[in-house]
Amino acid sequence: MVSLSQIELLLPELRAFAQAIGDTRDDAEDLVQDAIERALRAADPPGKLSELRPWLFRVIRNLHYDELRKRRVRREYLADVIRHSDIAAPQAETERDVLLRRAFDRLPAERREILFLVDVLGLKYSETAEVLGLAPGTVMSRLSRARRALLALVDGDEAPQDETSATGKSAEHARSE
Repeated sequence: MVSLSQIELLLPELRAFAQAIGDTRDDAEDLVQDAIERALRAADPPGKLSELRPWLFRVIRNLHYDELRKRRVRREYLADVIRHSDIAAPQAETERDVLLRRAFDRLPAERREILFLVDVLGLKYSETAEVLGLAPGTVMSRLSRARRALLALVDGDEAPQDETSATGKSAEHARSE
């Protein structure tokens, strides 16, 4: 069991380490808070201060790299959406936001939910699985389908994939014929 007095002793070092690897002071503070929360919630954290210290440094480091990966994935995802959106480069960024929001709003609720949890809020697959009561593999496959559906809408497809009939035509397209 981790004691608050142990954490208080390590707090200056934890903050210094987090500031050394973090982008901003706020990011560093978030890393420290998240690491402390993990230590307090851990089922079997190191009990000795000499073991707890490197363990918390590892937690901070892992949290930092997880955040960097999330940012990279979000950048790549946004770049992919923009690349596939046929939006001219000079157009204002707000126009892209409106296009994405409109496409997002047209998605079925299940797809909006999973995209929001992972791509907007930045939850890990395991965290999203816990929130939704699904297996992590199910989260990954549903997220992949949701991203493809969003890209299809941004590219001008008239209906999300779920609304397409067996002939491959959307219900609206079939009515207009």
